[in-house]
Amino acid sequence: MYLFDLLLMFVSFLVLIVGVLVGLAFLTLLERKVLGYIQIRKGPNKVGFIGLLQPFSDAIKLFTKEQTLPYMSNFNIYYLSPCFSLFFSLFMWMVIPMLSVYLNFNLSLLFFLSVASLGVYSMMMAGWSSNSSYALLGSLRSVAQTISYEVSMAMILMSYIYLIMSMNMMSFFFYQEYIWFIYFTLPLALMWVVTVLAETNRTPFDFAEGESELVSGFNVEYSSGTFALIFLAEYSSILFMSMLMVILFLGSDLNSLLFLFKLVFMSFLFLWVRGTLPRFRYDKLMGLAWKSFLPNSLNLLFYFCCLKIFLWIWLL
Repeated sequence: MYLFDLLLMFVSFLVLIVGVLVGLAFLTLLERKVLGYIQIRKGPNKVGFIGLLQPFSDAIKLFTKEQTLPYMSNFNIYYLSPCFSLFFSLFMWMVIPMLSVYLNFNLSLLFFLSVASLGVYSMMMAGWSSNSSYALLGSLRSVAQTISYEVSMAMILMSYIYLIMSMNMMSFFFYQEYIWFIYFTLPLALMWVVTVLAETNRTPFDFAEGESELVSGFNVEYSSGTFALIFLAEYSSILFMSMLMVILFLGSDLNSLLFLFKLVFMSFLFLWVRGTLPRFRYDKLMGLAWKSFLPNSLNLLFYFCCLKIFLWIWLL
């Protein structure tokens, strides 16, 4: 029985990963279509019906191209870091609560923070092992940015943990049955959206890939399959963060169609921001994290702690 449960869990995780990877393929297509219409042109529409097969065509092209190795680079770390990057971003999906045979553990938010912080190491390894100044500078920027915004992300999550007194994501569905958290925690929700954009290295905070300054950032020396793995890791994080935003602020049942509509809207928000906003300035980005978001998130954490204590005393 125990072995059967383990096998069932493994199969569930496999199905989840396949679903995520197919979702990523169509997210890239959606992004190219959205950016095309924002720029008053058509996106990819030649491969298959209205371009639906374009992501698979891109995948075949990328994985069949020749793999190159930069001169004097660290061979093992250079090739392993994209694999680790994708592994960590897919590993995060374990915390999504399932209503069936899959995992649903009580410290899921703590597990998410732990795995999200591990992604820093793969970027640092990729930049350092490439033996390129541009890649190293891009990875240093990315590491500084991710660490800075992880602090405010943890503070924002702590506020919600104090509100519901649980780290289990299933609790967010139960507590948002009658009212969504976004209605009375709007400042936290807005800070969370900006923090997530910075965490996933997306426009307007894509300093790790500043073309005008760093050619292509930490992935400048990567091509073919290894570049595709880094690309998949980034979009997997975007999709996961979209789902997490829906769970935290716009709670609904995982089995409902409404949940999927909210998820698509949140994913569209990332693409909309990319097509609309210019790149931020790096010093302003770091100032925003340490001088604005950290004090504000600490103040709101203190406010929610006091609110919880007051309600507890009042109800007694």
